[in-house]
Amino acid sequence: ASQTSRSIGFEPISLLSAIAVQTERIGLVSTASTSYNEPYGLARTFASLDHLSGGRAGWNLVTSASHIEAANFGSTGLRPHADRYERAREFAQVVADLWRGDGNGGLNHDGQSFSVRDALDLPRSPQGAPVMVQAGASEDGKDLAARTADVVFSAAQTFEEAKAFYDDVKRRLAAYGREPEDVKIMPGVAPVVAATEAEARQKHEELQELIPDEVGVALLSSYLSISDLWRHPIDGPLPELPESEGMKSRQALVVEQSRRDGLSIRQLARHFAGARGHWRIVGTPAQIADELQARFEGGAADGFNVMPSWFPGELDAFCALVVPELQRRGLFRTDYEGRTLREHLGLKRPASDA
Repeated sequence: ASQTSRSIGFEPISLLSAIAVQTERIGLVSTASTSYNEPYGLARTFASLDHLSGGRAGWNLVTSASHIEAANFGSTGLRPHADRYERAREFAQVVADLWRGDGNGGLNHDGQSFSVRDALDLPRSPQGAPVMVQAGASEDGKDLAARTADVVFSAAQTFEEAKAFYDDVKRRLAAYGREPEDVKIMPGVAPVVAATEAEARQKHEELQELIPDEVGVALLSSYLSISDLWRHPIDGPLPELPESEGMKSRQALVVEQSRRDGLSIRQLARHFAGARGHWRIVGTPAQIADELQARFEGGAADGFNVMPSWFPGELDAFCALVVPELQRRGLFRTDYEGRTLREHLGLKRPASDA
């Protein structure tokens, strides 16, 4: 692996299919791009995973924002942001229509990007349809989420940011005939927990020290869609960034944080690499539970996408220390209440077209 590699990149559906037969309750969600797939094939793949897992599959819809990915798929370049979302809207609709069928009859879809005739050669999913997940936070992204998503991942540093995003997405649902409880908004959180605050802070500092500058800056450059960040002094401020066709919402979040906290490129790169631009909480189980409870009860989150700094250690620490504290407060279940991913998330079974 190269110096900038973070992990081995298995093809996710193959990996999740193997995990499906080794597990009973855990949800299995994979990212797949609407820019480099076709709706019929993707719908069939995720429906197959859903059956193999007994109704535990989910699709994280992305439109792709990487020039490297575009080059790997024979593209002449990255599609403009608006074009990616126009294709994604139609793509998501076709997939949802295919999942709602029961294997009988056809599908007459003739759209701008796709033409689909046949239903899937599969019965209806045990959970009605795989769970649709999205993480777009641009205007196009939030609109697509309100139209089609079951779960929305988000990134927000402050309560105010999280609350504004939560209210914005929930407000958009009525235009598509949907209720607020039809979509679960789950902000990313990167916890570092220990028995005492001093231990937690020391652990966090040690983890941050492990991030080489070249890895941190390379990762930050990728998310900001800027290739020449190394030309700027690493202990100086983040330069003004040109308009790009990359992940616009994530760029704005990073730039705002760098200005607000007066961070140098080095500091920002380490902070970003440690939590991918997400909310970082460092503290005791009670302190972390306090923060999560405040955002949950304050109407800024329906749940959380927990993003440990390293596996399995920090995930084990969260499960052993924070989860029992949340259970004591009546904020987290003590046992599974169903078998499918929709049941775990408290989502309704989607209606059938049949």
